[in-house]
Parts: sequence; structure tokens; C-alpha cells
Amino acid sequence: MNAKLFLKTVFLIIILLLLVLMGMYNKESVSFMLPPLLKKSIKQPAAIMYFAFFAVGVLSGTILTAGGGSKGSSKSKPSSK
Repeated sequence: MNAKLFLKTVFLIIILLLLVLMGMYNKESVSFMLPPLLKKSIKQPAAIMYFAFFAVGVLSGTILTAGGGSKGSSKSKPSSK
């Protein structure tokens, strides 16, 4: 396991720990309004809202960084002699 992957894993675990702590201590209901997309207000516990926004962020980051293929050419150029 390389250091970059290890640090990314530790970072994700810390973020998930914060998400669990938010869920434990924020049990009040909050309302979410987004008039262009939602006609009615959504009322959920704050922990559910935090989780939903975290999930949207993770999915957005995954989609933005996914794919791309290889950046370099794997074929070697023949040398002209």
C-alpha cells in the first residue's frame, strides 16, 4: 500500500467519523427548500441531511475524477537509425 492511498483512506475515515458524530448529536428536524427543483419543503432530521449532502459530494467527486484513461502513450516509438 502506498502512502497516498493510505492518507486518502485515513482522510475518508475521519470524514465518516465526523458524519457519525453529527448524526449522534443533531437529531432536530431541519427543513430544506430548493424552489427551482422542489415544490415542497423537505423536513428531515439534520443527520439525514448531512448524510445526503455528503453522499452527493462523494458521488460528484467520483464522477469528476473517474475515467480519463491513460495519460501517456504505452507504445514505444521506434528509433530511427
